[in-house]
Amino acid sequence: MTDVRMPQLGESVTKGTIGKWLKQVGDHVSKYEPLLEVMTDKVNAEIPSDFAGVITEILVPEGETVSVGTVICRIDPDSPEGQSDSEEGEARRDQGDASAPVSQGVEHAKPESRHEQNEAQASVRYSPAVLALSEKYGIDLREVKGSGEHGRISRRDVLNYVNARQAKDASTRSEVESRGASSSALSAALSVQPHAPAEDASPAADVTIIPPSPVRRTIAERMTYSASTIPHAWTMIEVDVSRLVSLHKQTKDSFLRQEGVKLTYLPFVVKAVADGLRKYPQLNAAWMDGKIHQYTRIHIGIAVATETGLVVPVIRDADRQSIVGLVHTIHALVERARNGRLTLSDIQGGTFTVNNTGAFGSVLSKPIINPPQAAILSMESIQKRPVVIGDGIAIRDMMNLCLSLDHRVLDGWVCGQFLQTVKGWLENLDIQRSWAY
Repeated sequence: MTDVRMPQLGESVTKGTIGKWLKQVGDHVSKYEPLLEVMTDKVNAEIPSDFAGVITEILVPEGETVSVGTVICRIDPDSPEGQSDSEEGEARRDQGDASAPVSQGVEHAKPESRHEQNEAQASVRYSPAVLALSEKYGIDLREVKGSGEHGRISRRDVLNYVNARQAKDASTRSEVESRGASSSALSAALSVQPHAPAEDASPAADVTIIPPSPVRRTIAERMTYSASTIPHAWTMIEVDVSRLVSLHKQTKDSFLRQEGVKLTYLPFVVKAVADGLRKYPQLNAAWMDGKIHQYTRIHIGIAVATETGLVVPVIRDADRQSIVGLVHTIHALVERARNGRLTLSDIQGGTFTVNNTGAFGSVLSKPIINPPQAAILSMESIQKRPVVIGDGIAIRDMMNLCLSLDHRVLDGWVCGQFLQTVKGWLENLDIQRSWAY
């Protein structure tokens, strides 16, 4: 047997959370085939298997957090000659050949839940978390529609089903009570499961308790750590982006036709930030082990909202890419993030973070620093506002840039100079030369 251990998930990261097992006990896994998803820095990262073989034990369930190096599962490797022995054995077992070899540890595939619907096949179809919820709420999973790949049922699917059922029960209760029905008739009308735990009956009928997903739990831990250990300071600057808005209007249609992806404002802000970090590398830094680590390369993380939570993929060497290059890089990262296909290399090594809070209409925010980075910038919604220019007033396209900084690493003066550099880049954008930057 070969032990599979929790991998090192990045600098200064000592723990990881099992997000989802993509293979179950008894399954064969090929070399480099995704084995599981691990939560790291607010993202699902697929971990491939380093060798081919049959999974014999899963030691860490979904949702549990363990230290780097912890044994999380065991695999019986294929013979050196290849996979033929394993595949032949599996074929014989499928055909009912009692002489076929059986991998050690297959007994771990036995279902953990005692719910009567939880047959052996369910351990492959449903995760332990889903089975636990189905038993807790007395749910027949055959009635739940899965939203995952190949109809896979997730925790969210189960909770949505529970919420819908509770809403239906509440409606039935109201209708029966309005007719003056007895309490026994009311109980008969509701779909109460006799084996549901008594503690689930909450006196506050309008409250739904939702267990946090592994993604949400990781976000909570990271943000709590950041807010409680980093002395945040905050500053904001207004930027006149009328030139940028004009450029966007002039070129967005032709850009889509030529490049095949939409042109947004984010690549321009990322480029302006990269230019500012080149001039003021103090912000391209981190606080680790009581020391300031200042980076020579500029890797900018971008916050991306997904169905499971916020993720931060990284644009490597952002200062060396053109606007067109940044558009394609950002598009590819966002697509992988929303499809759950980010790799460890996509999320590691960020030195600064940009958050596009303006995408949902925000005009002012105080972002929480992504540790161990020293700063994070949010670009807010572009709004038309009256602005005093000389002795007159004009309507201009204005955007706020908000910066949170780690006061252990940075002071207001250098951050102010950095923001002025970003502001100058965006306000003095040369429409004719912008694509060459």
